Amino acid sequence: MSKPDLELADVFNALGPDFLEADTHSLSCEQRQALRDIVQCRSAALGGHVEQCNQCGHQQIAYNSCRNRHCPKCQAAARAEWMQERAAELLPVEYFHIVFTIPEQLGPLALQNKRVIYGLLFRAASQTLLEIAADQKHLGAVIGFLAVLHTWGQALQSHPHLHCVIPGGGLSPDYSRWVTCQEGFFLPVKVLSRLFRGKFVAYINDANKQGRLVFQGRLEYLAKSDRFARLLRDVSKIEWVVYAKRPFGGPEQVLKYLARYTHRVAISNQRLVALANGQVTFKWKDYSDGNKVKEMTLSVTEFTRRFLLHILPRGFVRIRHYGLLANRSRRERLDCCRRLLQNETNHVSLQGANEAENQCNTECQSQLCPVCRQGHMMIVERFEAQGTNHGSFLLACSPDSS
Repeated sequence: MSKPDLELADVFNALGPDFLEADTHSLSCEQRQALRDIVQCRSAALGGHVEQCNQCGHQQIAYNSCRNRHCPKCQAAARAEWMQERAAELLPVEYFHIVFTIPEQLGPLALQNKRVIYGLLFRAASQTLLEIAADQKHLGAVIGFLAVLHTWGQALQSHPHLHCVIPGGGLSPDYSRWVTCQEGFFLPVKVLSRLFRGKFVAYINDANKQGRLVFQGRLEYLAKSDRFARLLRDVSKIEWVVYAKRPFGGPEQVLKYLARYTHRVAISNQRLVALANGQVTFKWKDYSDGNKVKEMTLSVTEFTRRFLLHILPRGFVRIRHYGLLANRSRRERLDCCRRLLQNETNHVSLQGANEAENQCNTECQSQLCPVCRQGHMMIVERFEAQGTNHGSFLLACSPDSS
């Protein structure tokens, strides 16, 4: 894969002294770490090694990656490894994609309480799916699914939502049979939406009573209990956005989808168009205008501010598994599902593994010699970090990637 002409590192390097002097004091440790890592990724600042082709002798320098989960250049290898693990878990059934979104009125509160609010989003959405699916009026089964947190919209504004990928069915309560959902239909969206709203409002109200929420700046007024109660009443009166996308045709389509969604960052290098005169231009998709791809230009400072909105707290898990796919006893439950589906245990696993392997091979083409295309690049020498300083990005922070 060829290197993009413009990268996030170029944008962040273009930050002026106004941003560095006025804004870095208010950045979290994780945000400073992300800026520093992205700027230094695959540069002499992190060290590297010399590679040599074992056929033609061609040599090249390869710098180390930062391995920060918010860096767009570090996701390919992590995605390929994760995909190979997920391939073995796919079932030979129809898959569904359901998205849970919190209303924009709660967006500012989420930004000041990321760990709490995003955690409640996972909790409310997962319990909603598990409870409605278990109800005999709907599916009457124990289901399994994975949920992926995205916090951004196409224009990099705050837009917290969960993408849930779910097999179309589940096990009966006694695990004696497989319960199949209706073709092309999983669970009623309006029922999901209203239960999700009720749970989330209850959970956030409890969090406030327990003193787990902070209210700073323009949100200080919410520290008064009557103001906070009014906010919850207002959001309880509107319909929350929960929608189901078209179901996947099969496990192979699910795998391709996961490859695109699970290890995304707020914006990829491929979406960057131009950087000039303190302005950065990037592509975005306008969903309100027929999904047209447009271009948006922002100041480097505003672009960086928006990007930093989506840096997650250290250690926060953004891909989670529930129900039959929960980490505990996952393998045994999936074996039970396959047995009840009367499918050869390894059929889907092998198909999925091949898909993941092909994805990995595509993303690891750089291991082939770029000159002869026959040999492989072998490490012949390593060198330490050069200690390159990138200004204020090297503010005191833990050396671990967030």
